[in-house]
Amino acid sequence: MNRSKRRRPLLVSFSGIDGAGKSTQIAAIHEGLREAGLRVRLITFWDDVAGLGRAREFLTHTLFQSEKGIGAPGKPVRRRDKDVRGWHMTVARFVLYFVDALSLALVTARATAKGDAEVIVFDRYLYDELANLELDHRVSRTYARLLLTLIPRPDLAWVLDADPVQARQRKPEYEIDFLRSNRASYLALASVAGGITVIPPMDADEITRRLLAEISRRLPRTSAPAIFSPVGEVEVVHKDGVR
Repeated sequence: MNRSKRRRPLLVSFSGIDGAGKSTQIAAIHEGLREAGLRVRLITFWDDVAGLGRAREFLTHTLFQSEKGIGAPGKPVRRRDKDVRGWHMTVARFVLYFVDALSLALVTARATAKGDAEVIVFDRYLYDELANLELDHRVSRTYARLLLTLIPRPDLAWVLDADPVQARQRKPEYEIDFLRSNRASYLALASVAGGITVIPPMDADEITRRLLAEISRRLPRTSAPAIFSPVGEVEVVHKDGVR
């Protein structure tokens, strides 16, 4: 099949707690696909999708006194946004996430219609917002399921799992208690949403090899690069964290 006439692009999303290694894997996957001759488009959720950016920045830095910048080993940053709780924040998130879901559907439709990519990689997805909700509450779970009906389902949706202590050492921005609860939310979301594969912690290069192989398996044979040799199925971590 000619590449220009093949079906819509393969949609690939990356999610996970801060410090799980998402940026590392996204960069490696993006580079690997391009080196293999594939046309790849990267969509960054917070830059290309999320709405009401100025209002969010005001809330985060002015009202919540969240520090700017990205935390790094030896240079912690005190973030105050995802970890802020309360009924008023839940209502605000419900409104914002609805706007983002509509925006995500529109951005994806436009990117797909352009036909200039064989693979679209999402740097974060709506899943990363839904994981901020208290999914142990029925109302939040029902709301999450509603939004999931509004957005396109990625062909490959990955949550990179990580030990919260190690994740915070790599990216010290949130308190360890929040990272633990946030990790639990991602695992719960994988169960609620379905179709999400949770990647257990392992060597970063091994993760890259497995993910590239999985992408190769999903591409048409005429497009799949031969260099992505199969290395076995990606293992799923269930809701309780046990493999």
